Amino acid sequence: MSSTETALSEPPKLSILLVIILGAISALTPLAIDMYVPAMPSIASDLGVTAGSVQMTLTAYTAGFAIAQLIHGPLADSYGRRPVLIIGTVLFAICAVIGALVGGIESLMYIRVLQGVAGAASAVVVQAIVRDMFNKEDFARMMAFITLVMTVAPLVAPMVGGHMAVWFGWRSIFWLLAGFAVLIILAILWRIPETLAEENRSPFRLMTSLRNYRSLFKNPVSLGLIFSGAFSFAGMFSFLTAGSFVYIDIYGVSVSNFGYLFGLNVVFLIIMTTINGRIVKKMGSHNMVKLGISIQLFAGILMVVGQLLDWGLWGTVVPVVLFVGCISTIGSNTMGLLLSHYPKMAGTASSLAGTLRFGTGSLVGACIAMFPSDSAWPMVSSMAACSILSFGCYFVFGRKA
Repeated sequence: MSSTETALSEPPKLSILLVIILGAISALTPLAIDMYVPAMPSIASDLGVTAGSVQMTLTAYTAGFAIAQLIHGPLADSYGRRPVLIIGTVLFAICAVIGALVGGIESLMYIRVLQGVAGAASAVVVQAIVRDMFNKEDFARMMAFITLVMTVAPLVAPMVGGHMAVWFGWRSIFWLLAGFAVLIILAILWRIPETLAEENRSPFRLMTSLRNYRSLFKNPVSLGLIFSGAFSFAGMFSFLTAGSFVYIDIYGVSVSNFGYLFGLNVVFLIIMTTINGRIVKKMGSHNMVKLGISIQLFAGILMVVGQLLDWGLWGTVVPVVLFVGCISTIGSNTMGLLLSHYPKMAGTASSLAGTLRFGTGSLVGACIAMFPSDSAWPMVSSMAACSILSFGCYFVFGRKA
């Protein structure tokens, strides 16, 4: 009996081991981004390049990640979940090894693009695997557990990355990513079955996918919801791109301590996510979006005021924490509103939203990388602008959903 048949004939159980494995698979990209951030000044110094050049390598990863999301989903529907997931993770590991050995910034840039393409496989396929294995109620429970495991990654990654960069050099971060990916591959081979039966696989039809994407683009309400979430995410990506240089080079925070300041963002993110989960049924998704974008707008204004009045490190840290903490509240509720209107093409809508979210973040990051890193203003003004755009996209278009 094949693994597919076994998976479909025997009801799967919610086990701690399965949650940990699927959560670890989903954590590949958060680790590849957040573990890398504290080492960016060290990379710039070691390779003898500007801060903007190193910032572009982060943009390169997210650009590859954004575009590849449109590809991995249809491939997983046509050829099965395991092949796409395994090949993607193997490529991720190979890119991490090459990243640890590169001698120049251009080579690192190309490798990060490929690593982003590979990392997108796990992000897309895990939800499909859980959807295959569990019914609607257990799917929601399983994804909640997986998300909880994933939350640990951005909390721990900057601290680990900062200490690794100090103790062993920035290249050790890539070796650690490679080792983690190898463990993931072994776990997939050991524990994750093929969950999509042959008879349920659909041939890849490019024109059908393009027509579905076009219908989404023609709907201003859908675009309003998508870009409200996208600009909210882009504001956070502004911090990911420039935050380490602002905190370390401008405010004098040590590389090892940067991770703890970064962790404050994740703590508030967990708090806001918990609040959202408890009151969203009573308040409704629209009210939760309004709450999130209002807090972000306040944070953007506070950040600008802090720079004008020279409030120092904490004048930046506090509004950044407020801004980043609302990412999940805005993202989950705008996506919920969007997908409720497209029950028969939820995968397409989800893929487009993910691509535009990371694509917008990549473009904003590329713009920030063009400015000198000796001032906090590029990051601050970018985050403030993104908060205004997110607020505007929702109230002009998205609230009509």
